[in-house]
Amino acid sequence: MYHRFGEEKYPSTNIGIAEFRSHIKMIEKEGLKFIDPRNLANEIKIEKKKRKILLTIDDGFTSFYKNAWPILKEKKIPFILFISTREIGKYNYMNWDEIKEIHLSGIGVIGNHSDSHEYLVDRNKNEIIEDIRKSKAIFKKNLGNNSIFFSYPFGEYSLEFKKIVKDLNFKFAFGQHSGVIDETKDNLEYPRFPINEKYGKLDRFSTILKTIPLKYEYIEPQEMYINKNQNPPKVKIKFLDIYKNINAINCFSNEQDKWRNSKISFKDKNLLEVNLDGKFTTERGRINCSLREGKFFRWLGIQFVIAEN
Repeated sequence: MYHRFGEEKYPSTNIGIAEFRSHIKMIEKEGLKFIDPRNLANEIKIEKKKRKILLTIDDGFTSFYKNAWPILKEKKIPFILFISTREIGKYNYMNWDEIKEIHLSGIGVIGNHSDSHEYLVDRNKNEIIEDIRKSKAIFKKNLGNNSIFFSYPFGEYSLEFKKIVKDLNFKFAFGQHSGVIDETKDNLEYPRFPINEKYGKLDRFSTILKTIPLKYEYIEPQEMYINKNQNPPKVKIKFLDIYKNINAINCFSNEQDKWRNSKISFKDKNLLEVNLDGKFTTERGRINCSLREGKFFRWLGIQFVIAEN
């Protein structure tokens, strides 16, 4: 997941153009296929053991159109561009002519990123519905159709938010928790690796390219939007019974705003408990688990959103 390209004054959402070109070269050198999002469902179901890459870009900043789109267009690399309709045409954002160019190119797919890009997860049901319906109407007016792809603003969602997205006819929705998509992942909470100046350095990007799925039956709690009485959550992960070395798993978490090795224990062969030392004190609580497998790392990321009250 990318945002800005060549806008150094926004390091938390920016990647340099030279670094982006290097990322593309590294993907090509690894022999990884770029997924055409139009065929996403089949790509997940077939050739499950083949590693592939899906590129996504959030927000539709002008720097994407000026600096990254020419690279992707020249190489005919497919991607999803998620746009928030309220911002289109404003300062530093793409306009509709530029978005339509990508839409008609046969290369990029335009996805929905809400209308307002506010913290919708904190809003009530009707406000969320109204916001997304507004964006869908604008999509229909300007592009002639609506997208089946949705990106949660700030990667934040709840069970109710997910249901709204499903009821509004989106087939796939993406968060900002790190991880690898596979057939066990909920198609309304697909993970992505966020890339920026800090997390887009070539050594880390090389590691990302060597991550593979860590498959599970379920995660508890299912609700990722938690209040103060549910913080810290009691986290359990039931992995598929396919990993001979599951006891070698490592997890890291950021409770009390400090990353540390999580305290983990197995209640049975494949049921892992993550025992947090304290509350999540930032807006987002994260748990990342990894399992080495030869030169690859199986990876699973979980993100909790801490409610305002």
